[in-house]
Amino acid sequence: MKKDKPKKEPTGFKKKKKLKFRPWVFFVLMGVCAIIFAFSIWGIHNWNEDNEKIEKLEKEIQVDVPTNVVEEQGELINPPDNKKSDYWYYIDMPFYEVDFNELLQKNSDTVAFIHMESSNINYPVVQTGDNDYYLTHAFDKTKNDAGWVFLDYRDSLDPMSSNLVVYGHGRVNKTVFGSLKNTLTKSWQNNKDNYIIQLSTPKENMVFQIFSIYTIEAESYYIRTDFANTEEKEQWVKTMKERNTAPVDAEVSANDTFITLSTCENNSGGRIVVHGKLIKKQAR
Repeated sequence: MKKDKPKKEPTGFKKKKKLKFRPWVFFVLMGVCAIIFAFSIWGIHNWNEDNEKIEKLEKEIQVDVPTNVVEEQGELINPPDNKKSDYWYYIDMPFYEVDFNELLQKNSDTVAFIHMESSNINYPVVQTGDNDYYLTHAFDKTKNDAGWVFLDYRDSLDPMSSNLVVYGHGRVNKTVFGSLKNTLTKSWQNNKDNYIIQLSTPKENMVFQIFSIYTIEAESYYIRTDFANTEEKEQWVKTMKERNTAPVDAEVSANDTFITLSTCENNSGGRIVVHGKLIKKQAR
């Protein structure tokens, strides 16, 4: 009998080599995992610590700084002829007045105080020579990644710029401008009394009527603080109104003075934006 010849392996076929266990690879991977875990714990700890410091500052300000609700009409700004306009409803909203003596002692960068009854926004507004410092510093100027509420360095309150741009981080625990996310919800938008921003400065108390709420990718157009001419301002107003996603129809023109609140929507560059127009003011 003929013996069967052993089958030849197909051309190009190679026997798989058994992987050898290399202890050093295991220890390197474990080390990398340990470092990542340690950094995660460290990040969470710092995040919580920053939030706690901001909450503590908030409570101190509420206790130490006298505030007053002023039930006066004040000076009306650009009243419309249309008596059915919501403008006539919102001018009955009170002023929110703050004693700045204590605030200025705590931080000489204080320029205003912003209040929104329908949110957690109840903060002194600071301003410095750039838009970076208060992204990473709290009201007491300590290092803090929660930052604080601050006015764009390009803006002026006396004389007042065309558009006061106020920034704050959108913290998950609703501190700083974290509660601005409420403005995107139906429950918030369906309450007519929510569309008001109250601003107090050492010289004036002001009430702004919200006319536009939306989200957008980061850009520089909506945060313009002044305009070269009326045509530029008219186009800006038209664009901001067209972006609105809330059920509000306010009468707005290039003759108005504006406030813009801006915060981060997500970690990908999205922004939550709220625009209001000045409807009344009161000298202090």
